[in-house]
Amino acid sequence: MQKINAVTLKQLRALRHVAAEGSISSAAAELGLTAPAVHTQIRNLEKALDCAILEQSGAFGARFTPEGQVMLEVETQISASLTNGLERIRSLQHGQSGLVVLGVVSTAKYFVPGLVAQINRAFPEIDVILKVGNRQEILRELNDSSLDLIIMGRPPRSPINIAYNIGPHPHVMVASSDNPLSHRRDIPAMDLLAETFLAREEGSGTRLLMTRYLDRIGEGVPYRMIEMGSNETIKQAVMADLGVAMISQHTVTEEIRSGRLVALDAPELPMTRQWYVLHREDLTISKTTETVLDFILAQNAAFLPRLD
Repeated sequence: MQKINAVTLKQLRALRHVAAEGSISSAAAELGLTAPAVHTQIRNLEKALDCAILEQSGAFGARFTPEGQVMLEVETQISASLTNGLERIRSLQHGQSGLVVLGVVSTAKYFVPGLVAQINRAFPEIDVILKVGNRQEILRELNDSSLDLIIMGRPPRSPINIAYNIGPHPHVMVASSDNPLSHRRDIPAMDLLAETFLAREEGSGTRLLMTRYLDRIGEGVPYRMIEMGSNETIKQAVMADLGVAMISQHTVTEEIRSGRLVALDAPELPMTRQWYVLHREDLTISKTTETVLDFILAQNAAFLPRLD
């Protein structure tokens, strides 16, 4: 009766060396053991399997039964699996493999996929899961500890986090090429305030920046604002000349290059803030997360869209 639990790695190792060296005595010399010790390992393996695995080992070399050949194949598979497992453990310990969940605010979705592609090429064994949401959604997941890293502007006060500046984040006021303001220079504040402003939902960092800007340059003069649900909707509405909008330059780089949108020459614009990558201070980040963080910081903002 076979006793699989009695099969040990030492027995299989002895079997492999007998096959490689051609005899029990030669295998013993290679292993640094006595011939009887290797012989005992082979006999214990035969007892565990309830069959003979070695027909002969002597002047004519080791000869294995069909069952012995099967066990040699098994040993090869086990050895390969162990080697692979140890390599994976080494990769995990050195941050070369594993999983990182990266949360980004929706404004960053225009450049972060390209950054993730660079990470994938540099570290093929690291899987980066990308989660995109508005500021409130991302902060909620940060509070729930479901994100390893976050890319956003204006780091939150809570939860306490460690934030790293990863590059400039310019904001522009855009209009359609048909809007009369798009052909003017040094636009007076009052002329700008006469426009209809298209804005993201409450809680959006861009909306907060725009309202503070308009309140400052207008010194309390009222203005008309229409709320829209996404940057894409705002871009399409501005191109249709429904109004103007303050928006991250990184979301409209291609539209400005092509002339579909125009960055207005208004007071104090563009307004430059910063992008940050951050993680919670109270949680220990993995080696894999450290690898991704270090890679992002090493790019020195090269992944951010730029206008010539």
